[in-house]
Amino acid sequence: MTTWIVTTVSEISTLVELAQGEKVGVVVGDAPVGGVDRVIRIETGDAPAEALAPAVVAAVDAQAGDLILVVNNPAGRSLAGALCAAKGAPLLRNVSELSTTSATVSRFGGMVEETVEFAGPAVVLVSEGEAVPGEVAGETVAGEGYTVSVASEDIHEGAQVNLGAATRIVGVGRGFVAEEDLALARELADALGAEVGCTRPLVEGHGWFERDSYLGVSGHSVSPDLYIPVGISGQIHHTAGIGGAQTIVVINNDETAAIFELADYGIVGNLYEVLPKMIEALKA
Repeated sequence: MTTWIVTTVSEISTLVELAQGEKVGVVVGDAPVGGVDRVIRIETGDAPAEALAPAVVAAVDAQAGDLILVVNNPAGRSLAGALCAAKGAPLLRNVSELSTTSATVSRFGGMVEETVEFAGPAVVLVSEGEAVPGEVAGETVAGEGYTVSVASEDIHEGAQVNLGAATRIVGVGRGFVAEEDLALARELADALGAEVGCTRPLVEGHGWFERDSYLGVSGHSVSPDLYIPVGISGQIHHTAGIGGAQTIVVINNDETAAIFELADYGIVGNLYEVLPKMIEALKA
């Protein structure tokens, strides 16, 4: 059997770990990749990766018993949809166990796990990991894509985050009153060598973060060594994504907040008072 790993980035360690049998990397763009047996590289030219969906579908010659793992980023989600439509395959995410005929997936905000069975190839969205050393050279194909043009641009300046590979994460929620106050969370993360993630309202409601910073259902499911949720109440759609954390340190001014049920350590206090003291102590 073959596992087809479809990616636009180098950070595919989580996909490689989940793969079985021969590993074939289908790389859209010029990102170097390792950890696979062979590579099919699709040139994009000036087109966005999503426009190369027909070429990706043609390159992924998946048969019954094969698996198709797709990196869970904006381009990957679009390509995964195209692969499902073309191959008649189910789309799975939040997968904890995977075989050639079944998968265990988290459902209903992490409240239950369901075993899903399938007869043909399945498409699985997997969060980015780390870059795998040992670049594998491969064949380059031009491929044909859709004809596209840029109708408008909505550009947000911000650093890229890789929550799937992060060992330490500071999570921020609606306890932060203003966007400029997020500087406190970022300063704490810098002191810890951590990444910053957030809850859904800060992405879709406030627009303070990019979509790939969202932790929880339909966002990232992470398993860091340390997770520090700050000003987060603990709704199930968020906690479903952080259950794999080894140590959770909660900071919240509401001692009855549900997030404390997951805490290994808890600090009841105003984040605007607690964070500066933590940062000062870490930098001392």
